[in-house]
Amino acid sequence: MTRSISLVSALALLAGMGTAHADIAIGLGTATSGSVAALGQQTVFGAQQAIKDINAKGGVLGQQLVLKVGDDACDPRQAVAVANRFATEKVVAVNGHLCSGSAIPASEVYNEEGIVMMTPTATNPTLTDRGYNGVFRACGRDDQQGVVSGHYIAAKFKGKAVAIVDDKQSYGKGLADVVAKTLEQAGVPVAYRGSVTAGEKDFSSLITNLKQRNVEAVYYGGYHPELGLMVRQAREHGLQAQFIAGDGLNNPEFWAITGPAGQGTLYTDSPSAASNPAARQLVDTFKAAGLPDPGNFAFYSYAVIQTIAQGLEKAGAADPKKLAAALHAGTFDTVVGQIQFDKKGDVVKPAYVMYEWREGKNVQMADQ
Repeated sequence: MTRSISLVSALALLAGMGTAHADIAIGLGTATSGSVAALGQQTVFGAQQAIKDINAKGGVLGQQLVLKVGDDACDPRQAVAVANRFATEKVVAVNGHLCSGSAIPASEVYNEEGIVMMTPTATNPTLTDRGYNGVFRACGRDDQQGVVSGHYIAAKFKGKAVAIVDDKQSYGKGLADVVAKTLEQAGVPVAYRGSVTAGEKDFSSLITNLKQRNVEAVYYGGYHPELGLMVRQAREHGLQAQFIAGDGLNNPEFWAITGPAGQGTLYTDSPSAASNPAARQLVDTFKAAGLPDPGNFAFYSYAVIQTIAQGLEKAGAADPKKLAAALHAGTFDTVVGQIQFDKKGDVVKPAYVMYEWREGKNVQMADQ
């Protein structure tokens, strides 16, 4: 009898200890495989380092954060599978997803399961326009980013032939559509509007079309693998048009694909987080950890974990409903600056600037 009581007491004690020191699970939905895996690896670096730094300071609510990584390869179906897996693993919140095409369907699962989701990089407006209370975005939107490129093209290329091309995906097409609308409103006609397929390698037919129309500026909605090849092949075929894109071009792999042919290619993105005083120490930490040239994707992923952690502290419990309420009500200090959300879950007052590829480096332009 005494032995049975002791055993029960011991088990109860162990259970209590387990509860007292339970971990808080955070998901990371990103692409660690596929054509944009290099961008996904940046988000992994950022999230892992944030978890490490937060846990080293005592964690959140007296508990340690645990990161669970799900690879969606920027594929909508894989993203839904990752989201369902996170639901079974009882994550409180998700950092992700990387691509808009993955983030939108995954958010349906999170909304249904009552899990908070905050993307560091997905910019398609649809994500937050549906009014899901637990869906947030730490970056800006396509209808903010695209306007910057549209105004730039309207100012620099008015009266000249302009082309708009996209990769048919949520991010790329959404961004290209905003640029097209902005140009239309500015009275700048589009000489050519077309699409390519993600993963395509040969753009000779497209380049021939652009040359026939004497195109002097090409806006591309999509990611760096396709545009890198497009720019290189354009130069090989004698097309010297100015290529402009969105933040999907913020990756050293672009220059690895183009070489000197990429010189002068432009793209929009948030101001460089690496130059933010709050991120100085993190820049050195990233480099020491094996990320010598950290981009905004790494910093924004770090910032998402910071924001979720601060939100949990404000909520006072690892409860998604309380976390969502705290995120909507609070202001959060991060390595990318102060973050505050509007009713939709979008960042208040996001900023976009123009960058230029010069000698293998992406340099923020002073004159825009």
